[in-house]
Amino acid sequence: MATATVTSKGQITIPAQVRASLGLDTGDRIEFVDLGQGKFAIMAATHSVKDLKGLIRKPAKPVSIEDMNQAIAEQGSRAE
Repeated sequence: MATATVTSKGQITIPAQVRASLGLDTGDRIEFVDLGQGKFAIMAATHSVKDLKGLIRKPAKPVSIEDMNQAIAEQGSRAE
């Protein structure tokens, strides 16, 4: 298990094993995600929204704004 010590300034050094596992490099950002019950997950936050381009395929047929609004309205009426 990797451990770190908090300095008087509230800083820690992330152990090399953890940095390697997260793919972190100098200047990268991380996020602390509250899992509840005093537990947190550390996630690399180095990727921009632009990195998501191409992850989702375009629909086979275009969807109109009216169709989207109708789907939202139907889903909203079921949630109540």
